[in-house]
Amino acid sequence: MVPKKEISMVPDMGKWKRSQAYADYMGFILTLNEGIKGKKLTCEYKVSETVEKLLDLLGTLDRWINETPPVDQPSRFGNKAYRTWYSKLDQEAEALVSGVLPAGICAAAPEIAVYLKESVGNSTRIDYGTGHEAAFAAFLCCLCKVGALRVDDQLAIVFKVFNRYLEVMRKLQRTYRMEPAGSQGVWGLDDFQFLPFIWGSSQFVDHPTLEPRHFIDEKVVNEHHQDYMFLECIKFINEMKTGPFAEHSNQLWNISAVPSWSKVNQGLIRMYKAECLEKFPVIQHFKFGSLLSIQPTKP
Repeated sequence: MVPKKEISMVPDMGKWKRSQAYADYMGFILTLNEGIKGKKLTCEYKVSETVEKLLDLLGTLDRWINETPPVDQPSRFGNKAYRTWYSKLDQEAEALVSGVLPAGICAAAPEIAVYLKESVGNSTRIDYGTGHEAAFAAFLCCLCKVGALRVDDQLAIVFKVFNRYLEVMRKLQRTYRMEPAGSQGVWGLDDFQFLPFIWGSSQFVDHPTLEPRHFIDEKVVNEHHQDYMFLECIKFINEMKTGPFAEHSNQLWNISAVPSWSKVNQGLIRMYKAECLEKFPVIQHFKFGSLLSIQPTKP
């Protein structure tokens, strides 16, 4: 079944929080959060055929950016060439997803492709935000539900696939000067992403030397960013923004004062639920089908 929107008014939010989709999505995020605890991006892990195919898919999206340079236009933000790039994905998404799925489950491609298309930003507004990021996590969750990705793919899902997705999204944001969707400005965690801060803080749990106070030190960031997703995010912020860190990224500055990474991790999970998953402007765009169902969870 082709997923569709179900949350059209604020009172519908209760339906979402009670849904099987919410339970499955949050369960997926937390399972990965546990699985990568204390591990570096550069550690050893299994890379399955499906993971390799997902990396090829993301490589294709990356190549299309190179083939679609920004156009000259009066406004600095929201380069219209993004729409050309997006229309390629719109046409090809189903075929790309079919290429990732094992032969027996290709029938799921149309449903799963919807989440891939939703995960790269909005072509009307040329913006990107945590709702689009959530669609990519939902895309990966669906691949797990149909059995294309398995339990032993956990590390590769975050460290290979999601990390490559972030690289492509950063390139999109930079190349087409995408607007942050529903940005809370200086009061939000980050203009574009949230999940890499959750998973990235989990990587640091019980680290012998690096504490939350260290991530605002540029020397630490430059030395360790290849190993830690959290520091990759900080590095990108430092490249994109000017001025004192405490001013342009106030929430992260506050987080650097938290004594332990496990407290940071727990706090970010609570914040993610409150600031993203329980916000109508984000969830009104979420789509529900047979894999991520709006039906209430079974007691």
